Amino acid sequence: MSVEEDARKVAIENAAKHGGAARWETVLNMLLRTHPELRSPDSDAVRIVRAAVDEVNALPPEKLQELAKSLPAPAPQREERTGLPPLPGAEKGKVVLRFAPFPSGALHIGNARGVYINDEYRRMYDGKFYVVFDDTIGSVEKKPLKEGYSLILNDLKAAGVDPDAIFYKSDRIERHYHFVPDLLRSGKAYVCTCPAEKLRLNRENGVACPEREKDSDWQVAQWEGMLSGQYRKGEAVVRLKTAVDHPNPAFRDRVLLRISEDEHPRVGHKYRVWPLLEYSWAIDDVELGITHVIRGKDLVMEDQMEEALWVALGLKGPHFAHWGMLRVRESKISKSKSMQEVLSGQYDGWTDPRTWSFGSLERRGIRSEAIRSFVLSFGMSLADIEVPAESLYSENRKLLDPVTPRRAFVTDPISLDIQSFPSGFGSVQLANHPDHNELGHRILRLTGGRLYIPSKDVLINLGKEIRLKDLFNVQLATEVRSDRSIRATFTSQSNKPIPRIQWVPTEGAIEATILMPDGSTVTGVGEESLKKASLGQMFQFERFGFVKLDLTESPSLMRFAFAHS
Repeated sequence: MSVEEDARKVAIENAAKHGGAARWETVLNMLLRTHPELRSPDSDAVRIVRAAVDEVNALPPEKLQELAKSLPAPAPQREERTGLPPLPGAEKGKVVLRFAPFPSGALHIGNARGVYINDEYRRMYDGKFYVVFDDTIGSVEKKPLKEGYSLILNDLKAAGVDPDAIFYKSDRIERHYHFVPDLLRSGKAYVCTCPAEKLRLNRENGVACPEREKDSDWQVAQWEGMLSGQYRKGEAVVRLKTAVDHPNPAFRDRVLLRISEDEHPRVGHKYRVWPLLEYSWAIDDVELGITHVIRGKDLVMEDQMEEALWVALGLKGPHFAHWGMLRVRESKISKSKSMQEVLSGQYDGWTDPRTWSFGSLERRGIRSEAIRSFVLSFGMSLADIEVPAESLYSENRKLLDPVTPRRAFVTDPISLDIQSFPSGFGSVQLANHPDHNELGHRILRLTGGRLYIPSKDVLINLGKEIRLKDLFNVQLATEVRSDRSIRATFTSQSNKPIPRIQWVPTEGAIEATILMPDGSTVTGVGEESLKKASLGQMFQFERFGFVKLDLTESPSLMRFAFAHS
């Protein structure tokens, strides 16, 4: 079947489901699933889909239903997902997992795999899920944020994940110190005071630092000097002894602890020597009873470091398992960039949709169940995957569509002044959902014969007969008046094959703004019944998309956040 034929088929299915009004954006998204080649920037996808939708929307209802019934039944889809693979050595009721975020900002869609895969294994094995804040300041240049802790815990709540326990590396520094003297006395670690440039050259050439072979008494004394202030930041570090000629230069005598004189948001200046993450993990994964560490394949070298430390310390650590990178194409995110934009006020806080944080997705109406299903559908694949946001939206749409009431909304409205307004149309009753009668209906008042319709639809239909969706037909005048109104004349009630236009009664209409995923705002008017909406309530604005009530500035001005079409 050609692309044009597929587009027409999908348009017919969509129109039949939505009262003869297919939406080209929805049809396009559905078509891209079977024709990925249309994602090319120079493809003709939009033109093909718009042409198919315009043709189908102009069909009489009887013909549309006839065509919809004649379409072949969709082939049953093979279930691809069979669940996550078993964990090595896992026992029911004894599995302990950890999610270890660095508190530099909110969790975002890129962290979702770590959250949901660990939580799913907890469910599979009736185990435990710990949050272990990696809030050490010795391993990275960026600092932990005071608000980072609460942001992450709130995001986990938004994700629907409740940890069994919460730990902080900054509370465990004494435990990290405990093992250092034994490592130094046993000759498995040493204190290095090499200048940075000399160290770099030594590592590149496989040359050992002079301090590497000094006796244990000297090593312990220098360690105590690091703790007491004898050394300043950058003047001394503790290194694990690995092969100086290791094939991977980054693995040669890696740093375990270093000095930092920065203030910590939880413990202030209590500690001046901080463990790097690999060292702290090696200690904590054992002492907290972690049985399986599940994380991205980019941390394989960190696995090797933990294993080397367990050998040095005579400890037995957990199993490791990995996944590949999962990216959502539209979410070009950077936690550090998001932090800058939030702090500067350019973003509307951490729930700004451009952060793609869990909080921002919740704000838009993307349900945690949808994110979970989306993430788990890729299992534990080691392949790096990039998918369109539509893959996530499709999961969310399955949850929203059956339970979300429809409402009328018009962008950039022009006032329609209908002449010869038919008697008997003082109000009209519309279903809240075309397929779910249990959602009830609402009444729209039409007194005065004035409606709002989108300016884009007016401009392409000047002088033409149009159908006001679910209402009747009118003939538009040939020009728009200076007050952004246009005259129209009632023609008939028959459902003709003419353009169908969304409308909102001027009677009781509210002003509405919609925050879009790219941070922009769409303005328009919505129907009167929206005045009864509660904050956080979801609607499907017909021929626009799913939205969530974000803010009520006044009874006649409301702000929504856009989820997706």
